Amino acid sequence: MTATAMTALLDRARDWLADDPDPRMRAELQHLINAATVGDAAALAELEDAFAGTLEFGTAGLRGKIGPGPNRMNLVVVARAAGGLAGFLNERGGGAVVIGYDARIDSDLFARATAQILTGAGLSAMVLPEHLPTPVLAYAIRQLGCAAGVMVTASHNPPQDNGYKVYLGDGSQIVSPADAEISAHIADVTAVGPVADLPHGQEWVTLGDEIRDDYVRTVAALVADDAPRHLRIVYTAMHGVGGNVFLRVLEQAGFPEPITVAEQFAPDPAFPTVAFPNPEEPGAIDLAIATAIANAANIVIANDPDADRCAIAAPAPEGWRMLRGDEVGALLAWWIIQRRGDAGDGVMAQSLVSGSLLRAIAEAAGLGYAQTLTGFKWIARVPGLVYGYEEAIGYCVDPLHVKDKDGISAGLLVAELAASLKAQGRTVFDALDDLARQHGVHATDQVSVRVSDLARIDAVMAALRAQPPVTVAGVAVVGFDDLSSPTDGLPPTDGLRFSLADDSRIVVRPSGTEPKVKSYLQAVVPVVDQDLDEARRIAAARLRAMADDVGRWLE
Repeated sequence: MTATAMTALLDRARDWLADDPDPRMRAELQHLINAATVGDAAALAELEDAFAGTLEFGTAGLRGKIGPGPNRMNLVVVARAAGGLAGFLNERGGGAVVIGYDARIDSDLFARATAQILTGAGLSAMVLPEHLPTPVLAYAIRQLGCAAGVMVTASHNPPQDNGYKVYLGDGSQIVSPADAEISAHIADVTAVGPVADLPHGQEWVTLGDEIRDDYVRTVAALVADDAPRHLRIVYTAMHGVGGNVFLRVLEQAGFPEPITVAEQFAPDPAFPTVAFPNPEEPGAIDLAIATAIANAANIVIANDPDADRCAIAAPAPEGWRMLRGDEVGALLAWWIIQRRGDAGDGVMAQSLVSGSLLRAIAEAAGLGYAQTLTGFKWIARVPGLVYGYEEAIGYCVDPLHVKDKDGISAGLLVAELAASLKAQGRTVFDALDDLARQHGVHATDQVSVRVSDLARIDAVMAALRAQPPVTVAGVAVVGFDDLSSPTDGLPPTDGLRFSLADDSRIVVRPSGTEPKVKSYLQAVVPVVDQDLDEARRIAAARLRAMADDVGRWLE
């Protein structure tokens, strides 16, 4: 770095220092400035990154590392976001906003700051009474008739992160162009001056326990009165905020008290027992499976830290294993159809990276089917939705009340279907076998690469666009779709889809929440003469071969 560039960087840092109202962030920033000034390379690198840009407000809201600077999550960034949201809402007539938060570092602080800014701008703000799951916030927006909602959470990101998710009055997350319009208002706030000059109100409402209790009753009522409930469940909250709510839901629904993974039950922003607090990550549910084996349990139910996702593990013939998101997605679709009977029309929806078994299940039942871009902000908006899911263990089983993924209600319905199967002497794997015999084996897998340099993601995507492969694992590519210029009616997105001659499919896209390039693989093999084992063997071989080639694409 040149002396001129370093001087400019230090000047920007000192300007930020004067604006930041958080004494902890000021102390951290002052330490970095002092260290960088005397030649500390690590401090200089941290300063460069913290001031390299601004956290961008998009359809996922904000998400990033906690720390000082515009490229971090802190009170300045949150206050500006709240000010931008206030401007956006006031332009549309105002209204009330409900604010929720999880147990991550500074989540409660960011929630209170948001309430201050919103009330200072003349809006009504209501804050949930304690750290609660994201689905409770999504439920509260509709139940309370709010114009918008804010959830302070980084979901399953690493411990050093936090985030800021915005919902509009129908209870679903924002989509374009609302994100760009809010972002423009944030830019206006930023240009005005220090955040201390923003109007700060004090008259927000802290809600009582009633909204949480209403949510618990609503979810518990999903279970049929005559449904079997004899099931030995192991549950893990993954150090997040879902534990007490999920236990209350199970109790009110009439299920036996589950065995909890004690080491992971209490909220802990350090997430000490896992490398990443995401049930999908290798090793994340090992403690839960060990607990299940020790207690002869029938099933493991795991939530991610803000409890909007749900993972399931069960004892298969070859031993305990976690079900893939597509497997749980298919099971819940099948179960919802069993529960509905001939209850009329409706649509089942999924993201385009999820396995296509849902389409076969829905159409066989006479229901509509829709495919959307990745994210529940799209799935929740499908007209007539009765169920939606995405392979990243997100499920919407009660869109009337929660128009978002909900790991609490999904976990409860998994418990109901597992108990009903158990009463028949069957398991979730028997149900998956039935679906495969009826619709063919739809085997899915994922190959992902985590990067330290975000430019690597752009380079991978550009290379595949410039020279898409003509074969994968020796099979001809018969269809190539650049999803940035879609032809099937979906909005544009950064993704690529390859269709192979053997009905296999690959989708490659950057992650929306993590520094990853992700590829989603699917092999579809019909079951001939009821030989399910052979169909699965063929599908597994195809997935392995595709994964080898795709892994080389992402290197």
